[in-house]
Amino acid sequence: MSSNNDSKRSRRTFLKGTAAVATGLALAPGVRLLGVAQAKADDEAVTGAVRWGLLIDTAKCSDCDVCVEACHAENGVKDQGDPETTPQWIRKLMAKDKMTGHVVTLPMMCQHCEHPPCVDVCPTGASFRRADGIVLVDRHICIGCRYCMMACPYKARSFEHVDVTDQAPHAPRGKGTVESCTMCVHRVDKGREPACVEACNSTGQGAMVFGDLKDSTSSISMALAEHGGKQIRADLGLNTGVRYRGI
Repeated sequence: MSSNNDSKRSRRTFLKGTAAVATGLALAPGVRLLGVAQAKADDEAVTGAVRWGLLIDTAKCSDCDVCVEACHAENGVKDQGDPETTPQWIRKLMAKDKMTGHVVTLPMMCQHCEHPPCVDVCPTGASFRRADGIVLVDRHICIGCRYCMMACPYKARSFEHVDVTDQAPHAPRGKGTVESCTMCVHRVDKGREPACVEACNSTGQGAMVFGDLKDSTSSISMALAEHGGKQIRADLGLNTGVRYRGI
C-alpha cells in the first residue's frame, strides 16, 4: 500500500513541478495570459449570471471562409504551409444527409461545453471553463500532453508545432502548447462580438448570432425560442454553448 501511495505522491509532485516551471515561461516578450479569475475590469468579476453562446444558421452559411479568415487574423493564427500542422481555431465542414443527399456547410470551433471533456482530462488545470461559459487554455501551464485534444469530440483543438512570432497581446500563443477558439474573450469582455460573428454579419449573410443564453430577451435566446437549434452530438450531454439550425 505504501508503494502505491508513494507513486501517487510522486506523480502529483511531478505535475505540480512541471506546471510551476511552465508558469514561469513567457510566450513572447510582454505577452501574458489574462489571469484565470481576471475579469472584464480589475474590479468586475466574471460571474455565472450570463452564459455566452453562439447560434449558427446553416441555411444562411455559404461556402465562403469569411469567419475563418476573421478569426485567424484577429488572433494571429497563420498558415504554416502544412495543413497537418497549421492550427485551426475555426474550420468549415460539409455535412451530408446520406438519405436525402442534402449538404450543408457549417463552421466548427470549440463548442464551449458546460461539461467540457477537455477540462476533465487536463492534468495541470490549463484547460478551464470560466463562470460565463467560455472554455479557455492557459498556455503558461499547458505542458503539451494533448490529452484535451484526444478528449474533445469536435476535434476543435490544435497543437502548435513551431515557434510563434508577432503575437497579439490579447492572444498569447507558444510552441508546444494546445490552443482553440476563445470566443474572442478579449472582445466579449469589452462588450463586443467575436470576430467571426462581426465578419459574417458585415457580409450581410447574418448566419451567426452571439449573445447571452441566460437572457430571455437577447437576440440569441429569442432566435432559439422561435426557430430552435441543435447541438452537435447532443447524446454526449455536454450542453454546448454553440448551437446550429438546419442540421
